[in-house]
Amino acid sequence: MDLQLMDWQLLESIGLGLGLGVAAGFRVVVPFWVLSAAALFAHVQLTDGMTWLGSPTAFIGLSVAVIVEILAYSIPWLDNVIDTVALPVAAVAGTVLMAIAANQLDPFAQWTVAIVAGGGAAATVKGLNGLTRLVSTATTGGATNLIIAGVELVGAVVISILALLAPVVMFVLVLACFILLVRFAIKAFYRAQKPAPDAE
Repeated sequence: MDLQLMDWQLLESIGLGLGLGVAAGFRVVVPFWVLSAAALFAHVQLTDGMTWLGSPTAFIGLSVAVIVEILAYSIPWLDNVIDTVALPVAAVAGTVLMAIAANQLDPFAQWTVAIVAGGGAAATVKGLNGLTRLVSTATTGGATNLIIAGVELVGAVVISILALLAPVVMFVLVLACFILLVRFAIKAFYRAQKPAPDAE
């Protein structure tokens, strides 16, 4: 029974970390802000080394950072510039968030999972978002970039909250999306390998 409970808690921790990592791929600061709010109002308990995140000072500072991030992504040319540096930043953020969530693991396992799962999820989402924004800029001159930025912001908030409220559901959703992405990549690879039909 204890082992089953530990396995369930581990699954919840990984689901939480994955969800926050995905959210970091949409917006780097938002998942930290949501986590800070949850800790400030005693909805989550942080480890000793991260208790500062649940302080009023941290919440206010992160709130300001969220506002700055929103304003920066509302400027068409600036959002593409930010995307060039946001990928590694998002990967680091996803790694840290997963490490916070999976704190019950031993350090080696904790940081391995954090780098591979948390950082990987954040980097993948951020890369796809950056590509979407580039296509939008090239095809519409940036006219739809503000809509994309709004969708990303809402997505980051909703995913962060869902990760806190239903981490196992988030784990299943992220796993399902990963499987679909891999299947799509494999199909695209095989289509690219097929020889083109001879023109008559």
